[in-house]
Amino acid sequence: MSVNLLLAFLWAFVVSVFAVPSIVQVAHAKKLLNEPNRRSVHASLTPRLGGMAIFAGFVSALAIFGRLEQGIQYVLAGAILLFFIGLKDDIVPVSAFKKFFVQLLSTGIIVFMGDVRITGFQGLVGIGELDLGTSYAFTILAVIGITNAINLIDGLDGLAGTTLVIVATAFGLYFFWQGDTMYSFVAASLVGGTMGFLRYNFHRATIFMGDAGSLTCGFIVAVMAVRFVEMRPVSNTPVLALGILYLPLLDTLRVSVIRIFNGQSPFAADKNHIHHRLIRVGFSQLQAVCILAVLQITVIGGIVSMSGWEIHWQLATLVLVSVALGFGFSQLGDKSAKAMPEAETPDAKIPAE
Repeated sequence: MSVNLLLAFLWAFVVSVFAVPSIVQVAHAKKLLNEPNRRSVHASLTPRLGGMAIFAGFVSALAIFGRLEQGIQYVLAGAILLFFIGLKDDIVPVSAFKKFFVQLLSTGIIVFMGDVRITGFQGLVGIGELDLGTSYAFTILAVIGITNAINLIDGLDGLAGTTLVIVATAFGLYFFWQGDTMYSFVAASLVGGTMGFLRYNFHRATIFMGDAGSLTCGFIVAVMAVRFVEMRPVSNTPVLALGILYLPLLDTLRVSVIRIFNGQSPFAADKNHIHHRLIRVGFSQLQAVCILAVLQITVIGGIVSMSGWEIHWQLATLVLVSVALGFGFSQLGDKSAKAMPEAETPDAKIPAE
C-alpha cells in the first residue's frame, strides 16, 4: 500500500504541475481573470481557475490507484457537484444561495447515502453517543462549516493551499496508521494535487485556487474530518480534530464574532481576517503564510503532546489559547493601524500580487 500511496501522491502532483501553465494561458487568452477589489491583496489581473488543476490531479490519482469503496464514490459525487458550482462562480458570479444549496446537496449525499457521519464525542462535554437525528444534523453543520472555513481562509498567496497540505497530511497519517486504505489515498491524492498547484500560487501568484478549489478541497477535508472523528484512533479524537483544523476554524469563528459584535452580518465581507492583520503589521504575504503554517503545526503538536491529559483539560487549554490569540491578533492590527500616518494606512501597504 505504501508504494501505491506514493504513486498516487506523485501522480496528482505531476498532473497538477503540468496542468497549471495551460490553464493560465487559456485564462489570459479568454480574459477569465480575477479583478482586484477592496478586499483583495493583489493589484493585477490573475486567473482564479487553479482548482481545475488540483481537482484533475486528485480525481485521476484516486481513480487510478485507489478503489471506489467505503463510501468514496459518494465523496467524489459530492466533490464533483461543488467543483462545478465553484468553477461557474470563478467564471460567472453565482449567488450565495445557489452555492449553499449545492453544499447542502453534496453534504446530503455523503451523510444520507454514504452514511459518513459523526455518531459520538467520546464523552467530550458529557456527550457520548448521539441519537440518529442529532448525528445527521451535527454532521451536516460540521461539513458545511469546515467547507466554508477553508473557503474563507483563501486570502493570501499560498495560504489556503498550505493549510490544506498540513490538514490533509495530518489526517492522512492517522488513516495510514489505522490501516484505513481508501481515506489514505484520498489524503495522498489531495496533498499531491495541492502541492503541484502551490508551485505557482506562492507570492507572487500566477494563479489563484478559486472557489472550484477552495470549496471542493474544503469539502474533501471536511469529510476526512468526519471520518477521523468516527474512526476514533486516539482517546482525544474530537479535540485533536479541532487542533488539526485549528487555523481555518479559529479565523472563521473570530471574524464572525467580531462582525456580530459590531452589528454586522457574520457573512459580511471585510479585511479583518488573521492574515489581513499580519499584513497590516508589516509582514509580507510569504512571511504571513509561514507564521500561520507554524502556528497550525504547533497547535497540532501541542494537542498530540497533551494526549495523556483528561480530554476536558485539553479542550479548555485549546479554548484559552484561542481566546488569547484572537484577542492578540485584533489588538496587534489595531495598534499598528493607529500608529501609521494617514498616508501609510495598512491597506496601502498590502503588497500587490
